[in-house]
Amino acid sequence: MRDSGDLQGGRPLLRILFLLLTFIVTSCSVPKGAVHSPVAVPDTFSKTGSIPMTEQWWLAFNDDNLNNLMKEALSDNLNIRGTWDRLEQARAIARKSGAAVFPSLDGSAGASRTVNKISGAEKTYSNKFSLGLAASYELDLWGRVRAAKNAAELDVLASQEDLYASVISLTAEVASAWYRLVEQRGQIKLLNGQIKTNEKYLDLVTFKFRGAQVPVTDVLQQRQSLESTRAEKIIAESNRIILEHQLASLLGKTTESIVITEQNELPLLLPLPDTGLPAELIKRRPDIRMAYFRAQAADQRLTAAISERLPRVSLSAGIETNAGEVNDLFKNWLSNLTGNLIAPLIDGGRRASEVDRTKAVYSESIHVYGQVVLKSLREVEDALVQESQQHKLLENLNKQSVLSKTSSDQTREKYIHGAMDFLRFLTSILGHQSLERNKLKAQRELIDYRINLYRALAGGWGMKPPPKTFHYILKSQEKEQ
Repeated sequence: MRDSGDLQGGRPLLRILFLLLTFIVTSCSVPKGAVHSPVAVPDTFSKTGSIPMTEQWWLAFNDDNLNNLMKEALSDNLNIRGTWDRLEQARAIARKSGAAVFPSLDGSAGASRTVNKISGAEKTYSNKFSLGLAASYELDLWGRVRAAKNAAELDVLASQEDLYASVISLTAEVASAWYRLVEQRGQIKLLNGQIKTNEKYLDLVTFKFRGAQVPVTDVLQQRQSLESTRAEKIIAESNRIILEHQLASLLGKTTESIVITEQNELPLLLPLPDTGLPAELIKRRPDIRMAYFRAQAADQRLTAAISERLPRVSLSAGIETNAGEVNDLFKNWLSNLTGNLIAPLIDGGRRASEVDRTKAVYSESIHVYGQVVLKSLREVEDALVQESQQHKLLENLNKQSVLSKTSSDQTREKYIHGAMDFLRFLTSILGHQSLERNKLKAQRELIDYRINLYRALAGGWGMKPPPKTFHYILKSQEKEQ
């Protein structure tokens, strides 16, 4: 017990705090080691273009309707909101893990009153008041605490890359669904024209039948052809509605709550983008970076598991004062400093098993990282091949369309003048109409392949988090009311 007026009374606590801070500064740190890809990366891609690749890749389509859809999807898509929530969870876990690096300090206060009653005497009272501080700190001699903190921080980076990867996937889905919808609207417009054409041919064949110039089978075949075209329109209408539902879901809304602008013309593509180098793609692409950070985190957790098998040293310090009156609390102090050594001796192999498990997790993360690298390179090359071959297919379909149009015009004239049977005429007409629909589908597929290429080359970009979930829910409920 020391008097508070004695300066020596405060020195033990200062010494304790100084020692703790010294240990914090000099604690062993654990470097975040680099992870090397287990696969060889080629020097270049098979093809490349000259147009610079932009972060918001969909702007290359120069489509205002698509741009508006993207804004809504990035703001309101529920999966993206959930990914933001997972990122916040990872950040909170990292803060929690990082707290172990610093000392913990707890305060305590107490007050009590004791009633003393002696027979024949008046009641007497005795009071007791106390204040205290208790600090504890584990010396991170082997880097276990730092490794756990590093792993949690790497998990945050991986979650952030997961967010970017989810955003890229979402934008690709929105663009693909939008242009599939545009194609179906174009197919409906094309089918309406073909239905009118087939109705005219039915009138022509019926007129010739009434003049006893053709058999009734010609009329029946043309009616069947007309109904077949109408059936194609029914399918296209069904596809259009389903695609509108898909777009609404991607935008985080119901079908009834969105207005989708009418558009039935597909955009023209810009020349091929600059693909860059495979090594640059590995540094930029979010899913690769996510796998990389997860492998690093697994490495840190392996370090922590190994350190668990080594002795631990912890320090604890306390200072306490108590008195019968509040005014006397700071007159007497009691301080202490203790150190503890804990060394694992027998645990039935639990810690060794955990080391084996984390080794296997680390090995798996390396293999996953390598597979993601391979997948990314394959996706770029696949998209390049598909787009190149699709251009050739479209060129071929255009040639076929010109020849088919000429052939159908000639067979129509010959049929009208009785120089050709109806079956050849019908085959020619149906072939040309099918080619026109296939051309439109191939144009949309070409856009899909370009979307796949943009998706395969895209990296993350800075994004603002959406409003907090609870605020978002309350705002939605207020709107409903």
